[in-house]
Amino acid sequence: MVGLPARGKTYISKKLTRYLNWIGVPTKVFNVGEYRREAVKQYSSYNFFRPDNEEAMKVRKQCALAALRDVKSYLTKEGGQIAVFDATNTTRERRHMILHFAKESDFKVFFIESVCDDPTVVASNIMEVKISSPDYKDCNSAEAMDDFMKRINCYEASYQPLDPDKCDRDLSLIKVIDVGRRFLVNRVQDHIQSRIVYYLMNIHVQPRTIYLCRHGESEHNLQGKIGGDSGLSSRGRKFANALSKFVEEQNLKDLKVWTSQLKSTIQTAEALQLPYEQWKALNEIDAGVCEEMTYEEIKDTYPEEYALREQDKYYYRYPTGESYQDLVQRLEPVIMELERQENVLVICHQAVLRCLLAYFLDKSAEEMPYLKCPLHAVLKLTPIAYGCRVESIYLNVESVSTHRERSEDAKKGPNPLMRRNSVTPLASPEPTKKPRINSFEEHVASTSAALPTCLPPEVPTQLPGQVR
Repeated sequence: MVGLPARGKTYISKKLTRYLNWIGVPTKVFNVGEYRREAVKQYSSYNFFRPDNEEAMKVRKQCALAALRDVKSYLTKEGGQIAVFDATNTTRERRHMILHFAKESDFKVFFIESVCDDPTVVASNIMEVKISSPDYKDCNSAEAMDDFMKRINCYEASYQPLDPDKCDRDLSLIKVIDVGRRFLVNRVQDHIQSRIVYYLMNIHVQPRTIYLCRHGESEHNLQGKIGGDSGLSSRGRKFANALSKFVEEQNLKDLKVWTSQLKSTIQTAEALQLPYEQWKALNEIDAGVCEEMTYEEIKDTYPEEYALREQDKYYYRYPTGESYQDLVQRLEPVIMELERQENVLVICHQAVLRCLLAYFLDKSAEEMPYLKCPLHAVLKLTPIAYGCRVESIYLNVESVSTHRERSEDAKKGPNPLMRRNSVTPLASPEPTKKPRINSFEEHVASTSAALPTCLPPEVPTQLPGQVR
């Protein structure tokens, strides 16, 4: 990271780290300010950051070096793939030190500079985040604001912005200007840098609210079946009406409504009497050969599959279906579009809601498949400084519970499963892939035999809403 204090560097660092971890790239933030607070227990004033305070300059450099040592350990010994070095790094001397460190360790470097000259934005950032930091625990707001503005002045005296036209033309970088109003990108060199740039160009800091909920209770929910495309039960229709009343009471301006392409979410959205968009990406996880079966039927028919999924719910892929890992990849465009939007209501399904919620709440892949997302409840997400505040709102309509607790057989060590339909196993000792279901060929044969040989194409019922 590069930039003056109160320019949103830590906000970007944490948000980017959350996104990269969600898509499966192990990432960690190394905040040099935390190292400085550990080294200097008692913060006195902005004088610590004066460029002529040689003793303090030595301490700050040692803190940066300590953070870089931890970066190296994380990337070489702890399985990390990306380290976000969150500090001002406002001088070319400091950036050269980082580049030298990276060259010695054979690491790639990508600079993200946050530039903002809007005094209103800077003041807002100080009031929202900085005055509540440990540095100012014994100060009132006015004293904290005054000291922090003087701290910024100390950095401004030696600030050397990234200059891709002259001094820094060989560096890979992005300049985020005025909270995303403009961007300058230089020498993007690989796939992950490209994804970082795309992500940063989609996020914004405007106030907004995201509402997430599942469809109303469906007939398959009542029967304990997974997957399929059933309509709403009577209680599900009652929830749809309650949701309509709830949305009306929120009095939201320009609310966008998104659904999947399955009946249960569409029927729920219909009750709102608002325009809505259908996203194929929001369809429920594909259970493959286990579609429209109960868990008891799966356990009896495919006991090995049942046991494997209990062991590792995130990486396990249903035969001819999907895993939670697949679902995350499918939902990435939805996350990008959610980051671009303002007020949105997403009506989706249990596994899909878990994946979306895991992104916003920074939950791990291990936690994701077990997040509680009950029917007939609305989750209200409000972005805050370094995260997201969640409120659960129950609309007082009874429903069945579809939540299943983590099994005692859930994996304790590295993932032992092979990713079905993938060229490369995840962590399997077997040199070649083979079907896990003995009767899989019989299943396909019986399914094919049951189909008529010639059927006229089914004409789908016209549904309102844009289809994605």
